[in-house]
Amino acid sequence: MRAALLASLLLALPVAAKPPATLRVDIQHGGDASTEHFALERLVVEPLPWPGNPARPIDDSNRGMNQVRVLDAETGEPLYSRGYSTIFGEWQSTVEAEGLQRSFQESLRFPMPEKPVTVQVLKRDAENNFVPAWQVRIDPASLDIERAPARAPARPIAIRDNGDPAGKVDLLILGDGYAAHELAKFEADARRLADHLFSVSPFKEREGDFNVWALTVPLPESGVSRPSTGVHRASATGLRYDIFGSERYALSVDNRAWRDLAQHAPYDVVEIIFNSETYGGGGIFGQFSTAAAGNDWADYLFVHEFGHHFAGLADEYYTSSVAYQSGGERPEPWEPNATADPQAGKWKHLVSPDTPLPTPWPKSQFEAFQRENQARRAQLRADQRPESEMSQLFHDEQAYVTELFAGHAHAGAVGAFEGANYQATGYYRPQLNCLMFTRTDHFCDVCADAVEAIIDLYARPAPNN
Repeated sequence: MRAALLASLLLALPVAAKPPATLRVDIQHGGDASTEHFALERLVVEPLPWPGNPARPIDDSNRGMNQVRVLDAETGEPLYSRGYSTIFGEWQSTVEAEGLQRSFQESLRFPMPEKPVTVQVLKRDAENNFVPAWQVRIDPASLDIERAPARAPARPIAIRDNGDPAGKVDLLILGDGYAAHELAKFEADARRLADHLFSVSPFKEREGDFNVWALTVPLPESGVSRPSTGVHRASATGLRYDIFGSERYALSVDNRAWRDLAQHAPYDVVEIIFNSETYGGGGIFGQFSTAAAGNDWADYLFVHEFGHHFAGLADEYYTSSVAYQSGGERPEPWEPNATADPQAGKWKHLVSPDTPLPTPWPKSQFEAFQRENQARRAQLRADQRPESEMSQLFHDEQAYVTELFAGHAHAGAVGAFEGANYQATGYYRPQLNCLMFTRTDHFCDVCADAVEAIIDLYARPAPNN
């Protein structure tokens, strides 16, 4: 009797809908400093079903330089959207872009539609609004869609398995630069860095909202390419140092390489850890982030770069050299943790009435120290000194910053601290210190809130549900 009753109750329960397939639209995004264009490259059905949150198909975060929108081709009804940024968008602000045209591979991923859709790429205009830049019509019955299931080159490792991918943020850690005898090292590195991520708030409190997967393939030789020192290696993801001429900037410009590997695990976000002791990494919102797993500062690199990729956080530092160019204008950034408003309108709700705006801090002392420190850093690289000396420089730097900021009147306050977004003047950050400003171990309150908003986008129902 009980068995029959239980069976009837189970039959009465709603059956979870089978997740749709994952459609990947590979495109080329190119141009120069003043022009850009898009072209369709290929359409691919990935081997695994769509891992995204069915309750939150529309992105309301207003993050990214671009946005992808999937619209019903007949009615124009929005079916899916996500904000993102691109390598092309960063390259477009370099000196090279002023005299050269280049294109970069990108991918737009979304649930396989049931009927024809219009896929739009939008970009920011001068007022920071998203406006259409390119579109293509896609028929899910098209003969051009590649549907043959690709053979998985390796089995993904479950680092954190907290449930159905549809209700979790699925973080995939890809490995690069690991030889066949180093696969155990890759797994250990992935577990160590994931453990550290979930020791940092707000990831610590939201650990249960994440799944973490790890995946790599063995390479013939250990390590990754660093062209500035004559080192060239085969790569699993296309990753190398010296992106845009910056010795510490490590990215993949081979989108197909890392996407074709990543497709064999569920993923919403990807961080590539690479087998190197040399300081370096990078992060592109909505694309991927990278971190040198063998560096003394790997924990910091992993979280800082993930902050860029996952939450669209801006760099708050401004004394380190970067490849990007900036004019005298100070447009309002779309990133949640930087503003051109000295009255901190973007996060005014977190500012105490007794906090002065803009907010004073020991800026001149900090900058004087950093001028000397950055000169020492450049000399260490020019002389190709051991990485241990660079690591010690960073330890000394952080010790100085910690002492300088200790006991400051506004050390814990949210305000408008001038110096952010690679600029010494005209841009402001929310708090005196943050993981996006120095190599400290915590996010400021504004960055923490911005991270939580993206966690909610992937792991929570829509606000009105």
